[in-house]
Amino acid sequence: MCGRQGEVGRAGIPKQETNAKQKADVKSNKGFGKNRKMSDIIEKLKTTQNAEDDEILRLLNTDEFDEELRIAADETKKSVYGDKVFIRGLIEFTNYCKNNCYYCGIRGGNTNADRYRLSKEEILECCAEGYKLGYRTFVLQGGEDLTYSDDDICDIVQSIKSLYPDAAVTLSIGEKEKESYRRYKEAGADRYLLRHETASEEHYQKLHPSELSLEKRKECLWNLKELGYQVGAGFMVGSPYQEPEHILADLRFLQELRPDMIGIGPFIPHKDTPFADFPAGDYKLTLRILSVIRLMFPYVLLPATTALGTISPNGREEGLRHGANVVMPNLSPVRFREKYSLYDNKICTGEEAAECKACLEMRVKKAGYRIVTDRGDVRR
Repeated sequence: MCGRQGEVGRAGIPKQETNAKQKADVKSNKGFGKNRKMSDIIEKLKTTQNAEDDEILRLLNTDEFDEELRIAADETKKSVYGDKVFIRGLIEFTNYCKNNCYYCGIRGGNTNADRYRLSKEEILECCAEGYKLGYRTFVLQGGEDLTYSDDDICDIVQSIKSLYPDAAVTLSIGEKEKESYRRYKEAGADRYLLRHETASEEHYQKLHPSELSLEKRKECLWNLKELGYQVGAGFMVGSPYQEPEHILADLRFLQELRPDMIGIGPFIPHKDTPFADFPAGDYKLTLRILSVIRLMFPYVLLPATTALGTISPNGREEGLRHGANVVMPNLSPVRFREKYSLYDNKICTGEEAAECKACLEMRVKKAGYRIVTDRGDVRR
């Protein structure tokens, strides 16, 4: 089933000291402006899309007002997008990657990964099936695979746009030079997803090898905005060594960038990475942050991610109830889906595209929303 829960983490995984500290702070709400009522902070976020640092930290560090926060986020989402949930067809076309990010299962240094690449013809077959099912956005996602040249990417994008001019093409293929981004845009790419992962330099260095830099990551995002893409950024919740102040920094960076899409999901460990024995991110905190993001960015396209559905059986439905309005079913050939393993126990790896879409439509309807088949562009 599409909603089957995977077993996350391993029995006996030692808890991080920082995670234990965060849980203690949740209980005590220590150090965060107690004089202002929490309901006032939620209303302030809803009406002004902003709050003081200590107010946001206080909201992040308690679950006492989660339902009030959820309701406010849902009302805000519906005021902009109604009950619509936009559906994107995800095509994971390569699991090769030159990078060695410590959290990622397809990192270049993982010698256990079973690698694959889709040809242009295979990608177009995925699009053809998706278009028949009603998808009007195709998301081409892969590792940073240098086998695909800029010419190759442009050719693929141009072919999709030629065949399906009413569909949007989203790329999610990592850090590139500005000129490459320009060429993809001229070829017809509409959107680009590039999670910043963390806005804290110190935290970024703990998650990535020295050859990768937060400065470069941010430069790519600003270049994409300048070129006119609908831009997506985002971060992991509960990644190793993450503190509440890091999440606050992420929110402040997003306020500066003002992206069109924000993708967040819980960190889930992968057995073949240096972070294999770290605990998964907190499910309730992820939902809470979704709601905070919806209040701070009423217009944003906000996915209920596969990671959220992996960590909890009803995770994606709850994501929608907490402010999300996008789902991204998998259009990749079934024989390759298990190989695109960013984290362990990923759901929906064995279903045909039509089965997955039908299952998701039923779940979305049960949550009180409806899937629509238009492009689903951002509404500023």
